[in-house]
Amino acid sequence: MSDVLIFSALAAAGVLIASIALALPARMRERDELDKVAAASAGIRQSTLRQRVNQPFQALADRSSQRRRLNGGLTLGEHLIRANLKLRPSEFVMIQFGFLVGGALISLLRFGFGPQFVISAMFAYLLPMRYVKFRQGKRLKALNRQLPDTLSLVSNALKAGLSLPQAMETVSRNTIAPISDEFGRVIREMNIGSPTERALLNMVRRVGSVTIQSSVGGNLARILDSISHTIRQRVQIKGQISAMTAQARASGWVITLLPVAVATILYFITPTYFRPMFSDGTGIGLLFVAGLSVLVGNLFIRRIVNFRV
Repeated sequence: MSDVLIFSALAAAGVLIASIALALPARMRERDELDKVAAASAGIRQSTLRQRVNQPFQALADRSSQRRRLNGGLTLGEHLIRANLKLRPSEFVMIQFGFLVGGALISLLRFGFGPQFVISAMFAYLLPMRYVKFRQGKRLKALNRQLPDTLSLVSNALKAGLSLPQAMETVSRNTIAPISDEFGRVIREMNIGSPTERALLNMVRRVGSVTIQSSVGGNLARILDSISHTIRQRVQIKGQISAMTAQARASGWVITLLPVAVATILYFITPTYFRPMFSDGTGIGLLFVAGLSVLVGNLFIRRIVNFRV
């Protein structure tokens, strides 16, 4: 009798577990449907796969931007805007992570696990930001070359009777990038309600160029003409200095990069020949002294040929 009771109890428990197992998917589907209906009624969109993948990189980008802002520097988004790259900060962090993994894998497959693994990973991680810096410098040089003519155009528009917003809109329509893009952004910010001074300060923060004190009185057209003349003279003097110091700057880069290029070529072509420089203490010391000497020489050459105008 006891065996029959035990068997019956086990059978009842099995039926109960099977019923719960069959009922759970339906309840889960019902709950998902209810969540979707509630989200739709509240105007909340369900997160897509792209958004879920983007979340950790967005968190890293926000943390980096917050640290940069606390240190008084530009945020990651502002760096991308200054370089005119149509990327979100999270997408740029994703690219950096991809370069880091790619550099680490290439080094691991070629040299195995060692110091080269860390060096290659860090070098690859820094490459995207170096490209952003290169784009920023190139764009800023182009903008500074356009700035004198742009200020003259704004001054002539003011002399013709246009207001300052109308003059800036004229500049955005009749100039080429990058100055047209920046003034176009200023006009768009003003159209959505931003004050003129705030929109101009935002442009200054984006381009990292000169700013004009707009809270004083006086003839704005005459002030712009004076600033345009000053900037044009500075650009001309900087061009002359750059032409006269071109050979010295080229020599500095050749002297700096030639030892690094030769060492890299030797390491890839004949690893056994160059390996003692990384495995032996004397070789590591010689590499350190050589690197320090090259760095000091490059700094001296840059200080000699760098003139602040």
